[in-house]
Parts: sequence; structure tokens; C-alpha cells
Amino acid sequence: MTDPREAAKRGLDALIVAGADKAQCNLTLSDKHEMNVDSGELSLLRTTFDARLGLTAIKGGRKGQTTVNKSDAASIERAAAEVVGIAAASAPDDANDIAEMQSPAVFSTGRDAPDLDKMHHRLKELLAAIREWHPRAVLRQAYLDFTRTRSYVLNSNGVDFASSRGLYHCTAIFSSRDGEKVSSFNYTGFALKDLDKELIRCASLDALLRQSGEQTSTVPVQGKFVGDLIITPDCLDDMLRFLYMSILDGALIAGTSIYKDSLNQPVASPLLTVHSRPVSEEVCDGYFVTSDGYAAQNSTIVERGVLRTFLLTLYGARKTGKERAVNNGGAFVVEPGSTPLADMIRSVKKGLLMARFSGGQPSNSGDFSGIAKNSYLIEDGAIKDPVSESMVSGNFAEMLRNIISVSRERVDFGYGIAPWVAMSGVTVSGK
Repeated sequence: MTDPREAAKRGLDALIVAGADKAQCNLTLSDKHEMNVDSGELSLLRTTFDARLGLTAIKGGRKGQTTVNKSDAASIERAAAEVVGIAAASAPDDANDIAEMQSPAVFSTGRDAPDLDKMHHRLKELLAAIREWHPRAVLRQAYLDFTRTRSYVLNSNGVDFASSRGLYHCTAIFSSRDGEKVSSFNYTGFALKDLDKELIRCASLDALLRQSGEQTSTVPVQGKFVGDLIITPDCLDDMLRFLYMSILDGALIAGTSIYKDSLNQPVASPLLTVHSRPVSEEVCDGYFVTSDGYAAQNSTIVERGVLRTFLLTLYGARKTGKERAVNNGGAFVVEPGSTPLADMIRSVKKGLLMARFSGGQPSNSGDFSGIAKNSYLIEDGAIKDPVSESMVSGNFAEMLRNIISVSRERVDFGYGIAPWVAMSGVTVSGK
């Protein structure tokens, strides 16, 4: 593909010729250079290429969409005709629309090409560090890739955006073994602009590997109690997901969100401030253009416990009559607190330090139950034994209001930044 923008322009023109009143074309090209580790050994180097052309047509208030992986003229024309046909067969909806005219812009971050030698060096270095520092660890799989993504968004209102991102991503999946005893598996991942730092020193990888070695021997939680939960940075997104999901299009359009009337009202402890910063220098793995065709901006979602924005797209805003969000969420940055993690732990009479959570979809009101994994018992201000998988239950909305401390320390994952957060009033059930 010699000129990707011209391919996107052909897609947009084809939609108009096919009869669309309004049209948008999104072309995304990516090339991924990936190195893999399987069972502790370097096993694979591969490069993959992907091209996706997304076409959207609105005709008479009816909307059609499709995605194809071909960009030749004949394929584009067929897809455009298909999309207009889909629109004609769909139900009319006055909320269907495309982004208005904005100044054309070109965005970029990261590198244009990978440093393959350095990728290989960092992976070998990681394997050596794990063998030396964490001899019980079993690295089941690890991936280090460099992905360059180029995106072009054009619509019939004159939107014309081009963006390019070139970033490294690392994911590690591991457990530990001590004789016949094996820990529960755990995992983590992070994004990087460069490879200037040892991988084992990035995000929480070293800490989780150390904990995995400790977790080959666990004890069951005895009985049932109501106590405190200290949520680790790796697990925090699981705890905040209820809030995020409740302020998206789906829940707000359906009217099922408990926060539908809570804009500019307290929804959490004053200790909690959460930003979405897709175009901040703080977050390397963000984005420049929203899914509905707007230049993304940073925003504050919760400010000292007060809900400051919903995460509505253009469609959601038109459907609900509420304001469109300036981004799609993600790239979450949680403000640090003033309490050192050690002091947070010392303040817990009885509870869990929870590093991983597995649970089903909570109710619309926030009621949940699930399993705490890779976790530790805290008693009388001290971390005790690693615990076997234990049931935790409560209400996410109440937990947000019951935040009792936020750590001074944070972990940078590249795609977001998170502290440790302590919450009270959680039920823990063991044997």
C-alpha cells in the first residue's frame, strides 16, 4: 500500500458514491515484531502485518458498518455497497451521526522501527535475572513485541486525522514450584517507549515473581470475617471496572447505571481521584483519536470522590441528551495518596492484600462475589501467610465510598498508573 491515506480517501468516496448521506472511513495498519519465551526458553521470532479498513455509512438516519482487510479499489467498492445496504436494512435512529469538522491533524509517538538486537538482549537478560533472583519461578510464557500502528480517520464532514504509534509491549505469565508444591499462576504486562530499562525492573514484574515464590505454600482463611482489602496496582482496574462500565453508553442508554443521576455528585471517597489521560506524556500507550472521530483530550473522571464526566460517545450523548466525553476512557491515572504502603498495612486489623481477582459480572447495583488469588492475610498490621483462594464479596459502589487510604507509591504500567488502595467492609470467606 503506497499511500494509506489515499486508500482511506477511496473508501470514503466509495461510500458517498454508493449513496451514504454521511460517511466515515478508518484505516489502521500495524506491523508487529514479536519475540516469545516458552517454558523458560526463547522460542519464536515473527513479524506480522495487519490492515483493517472500517467503513460507516448513515443514510436516512439508518446506520451500517463493516470492516474489511483489503484496500484495492474493487474490494472497497464492494464493501461500500454492502455497508449502504446494511444501513438501508437497519432501523432508523436519530442519534446516529458522525463527528463534525475539526482541524486536520497528524499525531505521533514512539519509534518508527524496533531495535531487534536490544529486544533479544532484554529477553535473555530477563531469563537470567529470573533464574538468579527467583529460582522457584517457572516462566510459562513471555512476549516482547514492538508494534507500530498507523491510523487514518476521514469522514464526510471533513475530519482528517493521521496518527502513528511505535511501542514495545511485554507480557509475562508465570508460577513457581518448590518440590511438589506449585503456586497459582499469575501474570502482568506493561508498555514501553524504549528498552532502556531491564524488563524485570519494569512495572510490578519483580514483586509479583517474588510473591509467586512465596505462594507455593498457602494456608486457608479460617472462617468468615468482614475486614479491609488492600488492592494492589495490578488488581485495581478490576475493582474500578464497575464504575467505568456504569458510565459508558450501554448502561446510561439503558438507564441501568446507578450513576445515571450522579454527575458532579460524590460517588467515592474523597481520597480517590481518577483521570483518563490518553494524550498525556505520563501514559505512553494511549490514543489520539476517539472511536467516534474526535481528537482525544485528557479528562478527570473522579475528582476527590466526585464524578466529573460520563464516558459517552457521540451516539450515547445524542441518545441520552447528556454531554459527549472528550475521550473513550482508558489510559487511567489514579492520583497517589499521602500514606506510605507500609503504614497502610500497619493500619489493618484483619484483611487481605489482594493481587488478583476472579469474579463474574456484578449486579447493576454493584453486588459481587469472586475469588481472591495470589493474596496474603493481614492481621494486626502485619502481612502473614499467603492464603489459598478465598471468596470475597461485597458491593463495588459501597467499596468506592469506603476507601480508607491510597498509597503514596504507584506503579507505571505504560498504559496507566495505579497506587495501592485500601477499602473497608469486605466479606472474606474461607474454610
